[in-house]
Amino acid sequence: MQSQDRQAHWQGVYTSKAETEVSWFQDSPAPSIELIVQAGATPGSAIIDIGGGASRLVDYLIDRGFEDFTVLDISEAALQVARTRLGDRAAKVAWIVADVTMWEPPRTYDIWHDRATFHFLIEESDRTAYVERLKQALRIGGHAIIATFALDGPERCSGLPVVRYDPESLGRILGFAFQLTDRRQHRHATPWGAEQSFQFSVFRRTDIP
Repeated sequence: MQSQDRQAHWQGVYTSKAETEVSWFQDSPAPSIELIVQAGATPGSAIIDIGGGASRLVDYLIDRGFEDFTVLDISEAALQVARTRLGDRAAKVAWIVADVTMWEPPRTYDIWHDRATFHFLIEESDRTAYVERLKQALRIGGHAIIATFALDGPERCSGLPVVRYDPESLGRILGFAFQLTDRRQHRHATPWGAEQSFQFSVFRRTDIP
């Protein structure tokens, strides 16, 4: 899928559905928060949420005193949902409208968080571009938390095909610059009560090029 087609798709989703009407909605992003804290993040840590959209992760981290938080999403409409919900607190966050496969990171981060963006990249060229941005943006010793549909998870989401992973297959794509340090299975309940199988993998950025 071309970048402009991806953007049009996600703009359409977030202009036609409420935040709580999409399958990936979480009232409490507990697995992500637990892994971010476990990775050693402190209030001063630089964290970026890839494909964060309207996610409530940003709300929870602000409530916990985190001060350096960036949300990147391809959909301006998705980010606007989050900004509106946060009100005055939105000024504490850096908001970036970009396709992660084409984005040029302006700085480095301590934590790279991605819940359910990577599995939409079904073309090898897009996955390669994603990994290059990850290498540029994540400092040596930093942690990447990447959640995708697990091997027994759905084959499609939001009308689009996905690629399912386990930590090992995800690690092979990321390469030797990323060392697997933790893994979690998670059963996500959609707003209408269906269950989806996710895997969360945590990788430490090494000094290998």
